[in-house]
Amino acid sequence: MNLWIKICANTSLADAQLAADAGADAVGFVFAPSPRRVTAEQVAAIVPHLPAELEKIGVFVEASFGEIAATVEAGRLTGVQLHWDAPIELAAKLRARFGAKLRILRVVHFDVAADPAVLSADQHVDAILIDSRTTVSLGGTGQSYDWADAGRTLFQNTEGRKPLIAAGGLTPENVAEAIAMLHPWGVDVVSGVEAAPGRKDHAKVRAFIAKARSAKM
Repeated sequence: MNLWIKICANTSLADAQLAADAGADAVGFVFAPSPRRVTAEQVAAIVPHLPAELEKIGVFVEASFGEIAATVEAGRLTGVQLHWDAPIELAAKLRARFGAKLRILRVVHFDVAADPAVLSADQHVDAILIDSRTTVSLGGTGQSYDWADAGRTLFQNTEGRKPLIAAGGLTPENVAEAIAMLHPWGVDVVSGVEAAPGRKDHAKVRAFIAKARSAKM
């Protein structure tokens, strides 16, 4: 199995292009309130210069179907990340509108008491992103959850369920350990490869992807 890698929260062509050149499978753009927030117009100016095979994922929080659909079309996105407890009907409407060509990711914030059934509740999504959460932030916190607990709960016995993406507090230094403990389908990183919020550290991006690619699954 080839590990899927997303470098998220890009705000410039240079950062997104670097991720592509370093071997990422996807880049993410945040359309929610954040120091990393971008507009559909900004992304529309970036996407045409990126490789066609690179996935371009929009991250949304508390957004309506109309807002998401318009941004997908204007920004020429190939996927969306529903980074909140979005209603199942939203993913269903996005699937009906865009078909199989749109990758739909849903976030589940890690809780040791979480019911693994949540991972298969929404049949319209392609994968589930397991992220950390604080009282003030839904993502990009730079904080990891307990991988040992996650490995015994949400990441255990995933056969027949949606693919799982590990996120939350990943860095070039710890990504190999996380992969070895969780055996995820993919990994997603934001703050762990930044020089400042919204600006990537190019050496860290390259190191993260290299470490993830060489990690033992």
